[in-house]
Amino acid sequence: MAAPLASADTPCSPPPSPAAGDGAERPAAMSEAACEDRSVEALDRLLPPMGAGRSPRKRTTSQCKSEPPLLRTSKRTIYTAGRPPWYNEHGTQSKEAFAIGLGGGSASGKTTVARMIIEALDVPWVVLLSMDSFYKVLTRQQQEQAALNNYNFDHPDAFDFDLIVSTLQKLKQGKSVKVPVYDFTTHSRKKDWKTLYGANVIIFEGIMAFADKTLLELLDMKIFVDTDSDIRLVRRLRRDISERGRDIAGVIKQYNKFVKPAFDQYIQPTMRLADIVVPRGSGNTVAIDLIVQHVHSQLEERKLRWDLAALASAHQCHPLPQTLSVLKSTPQVRGMHTIIRDKETSRDEFIFYSKRLMRLLIEHALSFLPFQGCVVQTPQGQDYAGKCYAGKQITGVSILRAGETMEPALRAVCKDVRIGTILIQTNQLTGEPELHYLRLPKDISDDHVILMDCTVSTGAAAMMAVRVLLDHDVPEDKIFLLSLLMAEMGVHSVAYAFPRVRIITTAVDKRVNDLFRIIPGIGNFGDRYFGTDAAPDGSDEEEVAWTS
Repeated sequence: MAAPLASADTPCSPPPSPAAGDGAERPAAMSEAACEDRSVEALDRLLPPMGAGRSPRKRTTSQCKSEPPLLRTSKRTIYTAGRPPWYNEHGTQSKEAFAIGLGGGSASGKTTVARMIIEALDVPWVVLLSMDSFYKVLTRQQQEQAALNNYNFDHPDAFDFDLIVSTLQKLKQGKSVKVPVYDFTTHSRKKDWKTLYGANVIIFEGIMAFADKTLLELLDMKIFVDTDSDIRLVRRLRRDISERGRDIAGVIKQYNKFVKPAFDQYIQPTMRLADIVVPRGSGNTVAIDLIVQHVHSQLEERKLRWDLAALASAHQCHPLPQTLSVLKSTPQVRGMHTIIRDKETSRDEFIFYSKRLMRLLIEHALSFLPFQGCVVQTPQGQDYAGKCYAGKQITGVSILRAGETMEPALRAVCKDVRIGTILIQTNQLTGEPELHYLRLPKDISDDHVILMDCTVSTGAAAMMAVRVLLDHDVPEDKIFLLSLLMAEMGVHSVAYAFPRVRIITTAVDKRVNDLFRIIPGIGNFGDRYFGTDAAPDGSDEEEVAWTS
């Protein structure tokens, strides 16, 4: 998902303040502060003014956040929504994200260039990964050096390249990753890491973006932002003095001791590795336009088209898979289906009998969870050999909007169950399902996951939802897909792509029509349940929101 932008400039700490009782130091300190204020004003005159609408960056931590799922730019907000399928009918990844590397010296304008590229690309699901997040954890001795501005943050050894490579590899494969958050005030990683997931384009920016051979191989395009050294020094002075409380002497000392030698030795030589060099940084709009055109062409070549007709005919006449379990069609179950399928049924009755079926369905599904023997003592002091759940935790994930109607039934039978949500909608131009939103509990990979949707026709949304769970490291055999009604086509599609996913339903209808609606079906479940108006063509829920 798109993360708030962060630069890859060298972290630094303000110098220790003098003791409160040191009166002799106070007049000098006041004089220095006044001098620095005048210096900042002088530095401001050397650079073009910052945009009137842009607030100054005041950052003490690296920024690689997954929430909220949007990217704010100077002109508008780009929502990280509408991710089309990134896998084929086999359920495996069919294309990798396009990775762009942005290198250049400290304060060269890499972040601004990245912002301009993202805004001009106008594509959803962009991830910005900052090298700032991957500084190594410092030892106590190194922290003491950093506090005195004597630790070199501009050396390749300051970065955790192994973690950078593994993170970028997983992002390119469409998987969920956890990114550290670096605190520049304590020179340490925060306890809570941020989760990133889903990308058509990944932009990785940092001063050492091209300093590792393995990392270079993961980048599809390498861009070097070349900015005059005097401009970079002035930017660094202005930033460190106005935003980080540094004094001019300390900034210049660090620049001469670490920043400039590192640029000459490690950063500038990597310019030859770049595919494109952008002189003058963000001021070079021609270069940025060319970059955007090339990325657009690459994305077009990687575009995946789903053939729904082929998906529908792929498994005709095949027996239903063994991973499918259908609730026994007792007269009671059959009677409830009769009521909710009847177009004359009132909304109140539709809701009442749907809820009854949901409760029976979930109770049936729980019987497939792993159990182990255990012995308890009864109030009469006798041992009872019984069974207890052998997993860690149960999590429910509903595919919005119809799937959320099953949440109360799950909560009623699973105490303290965690709930996540996924929103999948149809792109009206391509006819493909698109992932628009997801909210999953932490550490879901350890849980048994009950994936809920009320109807499954083609299986397109169910396949996408399962793929999302797999990308978050949920084992395939721990996923249970629950639906009140499924079409054989949807059952086959999901089972073919994910043969270890358990599919559980109360009924399976044999056909879908030319518009991929279940026949005889149940109608638009969401509209009937929530009392909203049906689509003019009487489409099923999937036609509106691909609820599988």
